[in-house]
Amino acid sequence: MRKWFQLLFAVIGGALGVQWSDTIRKPFFEGSGLDSMPGFQIWMFVLGAALFYSLGSFVLQYVSRLVQRGEEHVDSVPITELLAGSAGMAIGLLVSSVLFGPLDHIGMTSPLIHMLCVALFAWAGYRLGSVKKDELMSLLDKRQSGRDRGGSGEAKGFEEHKILDTSVIIDGRIADICKTGFIEGTLVIPEFVLEELQHIADSSDLLKRNRGRRGLDILNKIQKELDVKVLIYEGDFEEISEVDSKLVRLAKVLQGKVITNDFNLNKVCELQGVSVLNINDLANAVKPVVLPGEEILVQVIKDGKEHGQGVAYLDDGTMIVVEGGRDFIGTTLDVLVTSVLQTSAGRMIFAKPKLLEKAL
Repeated sequence: MRKWFQLLFAVIGGALGVQWSDTIRKPFFEGSGLDSMPGFQIWMFVLGAALFYSLGSFVLQYVSRLVQRGEEHVDSVPITELLAGSAGMAIGLLVSSVLFGPLDHIGMTSPLIHMLCVALFAWAGYRLGSVKKDELMSLLDKRQSGRDRGGSGEAKGFEEHKILDTSVIIDGRIADICKTGFIEGTLVIPEFVLEELQHIADSSDLLKRNRGRRGLDILNKIQKELDVKVLIYEGDFEEISEVDSKLVRLAKVLQGKVITNDFNLNKVCELQGVSVLNINDLANAVKPVVLPGEEILVQVIKDGKEHGQGVAYLDDGTMIVVEGGRDFIGTTLDVLVTSVLQTSAGRMIFAKPKLLEKAL
């Protein structure tokens, strides 16, 4: 294509050389004998074609660089920002056309003023649309969900956004929960969370590096192996530096819920009025209910803190403190539940060996 454009430039240059041949002949070649040279217009055509062909190479190279830079810039801009910015630019052009009437009425009809007004309002509209893109998309989502609601008030086809934070991705249990089908709607993975995961995966600390790579593997599994909708949110809140604060802001914009197992983020979301789904709360809720007086078959593993106590665990990790269980370490026995204690760290069960109960 570059060669074809150079040939086009050469033809244009040759045509201009023929057109300007009479203008150039008199002041530059008159009296030198060259003005009467046969085929002067042909020589001017060749000269113009050669000159424009050479200049065309530099011009096309410069233009191609500008186009490539523009393509790279457009490719790096999220589609939501382009749409919002274009809408704002259209509004700015409309405002400038409305204001041009009063300017024409008072005599300020200079083409330069008109161009400045159009450029200023178009730029201002684009910037305003880009800044308010999140609010615009949220408004469109609300209107769409309102149209999807039936007469009974229930949403038809409305999919709630579930926003994943870094800790719950690294934890990995979210993939198993999605696999069971209990998570509905669209999983939203913000780009700033991906950047934080990549930063952790590139850490010099071995533990952090393994945690970051595990998180990236979990995301890859969710996207490729599980039947859930995943949205990579490319927007960012540059005025906010903390990732947790960005998650809270994004949840407000999308009217979604934050999925986390971070205790501090959980509290911040509650204070900000943002709905939050805590994986740890879910894990505690689905643990089997054990009531005092029930019998459980357990294996005593180690000593307890108090004298004579033994410690055992259920399959879900719940700790059982067996009174007088120190003598049964390494053995499996039936125990009777005496009490259940619910703490912030989880649930703890107190029991005593059934053999001792029978002896009493």
